[in-house]
Amino acid sequence: MQEVSGSIPLGSTNLRSLKVRHTGYREAAKVARRSPTGEDGPAISMKYVYLLQSIDHPEENYVGLTDDLKSRFETHDAGGSPHTAKFKPWRLVGYVAFSDSAKAVAFEQYMKTASGRAFAKKRLR
Repeated sequence: MQEVSGSIPLGSTNLRSLKVRHTGYREAAKVARRSPTGEDGPAISMKYVYLLQSIDHPEENYVGLTDDLKSRFETHDAGGSPHTAKFKPWRLVGYVAFSDSAKAVAFEQYMKTASGRAFAKKRLR
């Protein structure tokens, strides 16, 4: 008989016993619903690094950084940005939110490198 290693021995459990009970999710949900000027003070300003793909020209992509993702996407889709106007309409492939603007800038710069483009092609589309 072949021995299998791992953290849970074979046949010793079922899916029902693997459920982990999280008690903190209710508190996290309450915090997420609070108003930006609620009891915890003002909300944290987020920076978004986003990836767009042209619908009509799927080989064309765009990586950007913004404070207001919805507004920025609408600007791109309406042709308000000279670099992206010729490939509109766009679809939002994905985005990453950062509370640290320096990390957001560094991630945007990475996504614009050959390595970042390869990562996006393999993992994000």
